Amino acid sequence: MITRTVSSITFLRGSLLVCALVMPILTGCTSSGSNERKSVTFAAGDKATVDRLVYNVVDTQILPRLGPDASPRLPKNRFYLVNLSVFNSGNDEIAIPGTTLIDDSGKNYEELTDGASVPHWLGVTRRVQPNQTEQGAVVFDAPAGHYKLKLTDETDANDIYVDIPLTFAHEQMQNDAASTSEAVTAAGPAVDVPAKKK
Repeated sequence: MITRTVSSITFLRGSLLVCALVMPILTGCTSSGSNERKSVTFAAGDKATVDRLVYNVVDTQILPRLGPDASPRLPKNRFYLVNLSVFNSGNDEIAIPGTTLIDDSGKNYEELTDGASVPHWLGVTRRVQPNQTEQGAVVFDAPAGHYKLKLTDETDANDIYVDIPLTFAHEQMQNDAASTSEAVTAAGPAVDVPAKKK
C-alpha cells in the first residue's frame, strides 16, 4: 500500500513537471502567432488609422518641375506630391512620422526633406495638437506609376498602407504655379488632366 502511494506521488510529480515544461512552449507558440505583423491597405480617399492618427490622402499630383520657369527645380524622375490630412484623435500632441512610397516591385522612395517650391509643404518636423487636423503636401522623387503610401515603420504593430493608383494622380506637363497650388489643396480625388494641345 505504501509502495503504491509513493509510486502515485512520484508519477504525479513527474506529470506536473512535464506539464510545467510543456505549457510554456505551447503558450509561446500560440502567442507568437498572434504577434505576427498584419498588412492593411486602405483605398485613396478612405480614412486610415494608425494608433491615434487618422490619415486621409486628399490628392496626388505628378510634376516635371517645381518653382518659377526662370529657375525651376528639377527631379531625377518626377515630383510626386501627396496631399495629406492628418487628424489627432488623442489627448496629447503627436508627431506626424515620415511616409514612404512603395512601387509594385517593392522599391522604396523616401520623402524629400527639401520643401523648396512645394505648395503647402507639410514639413519635416511636424506635430498635430489633440483633436486637431494638419494638412499639407509631402513630396517624393519617383517615376509616374502605381504606388502604396506606407504610413508606418518597424516600431508599429502593423503595416498600414494607402493604395494610390495612377488614375488617382494627375500629371501636369506644363508647370503652372497657380494650378499647382489649387490642385494640391483640392478637397477630393484628382481627375485626369488632358495634355495641352500645341
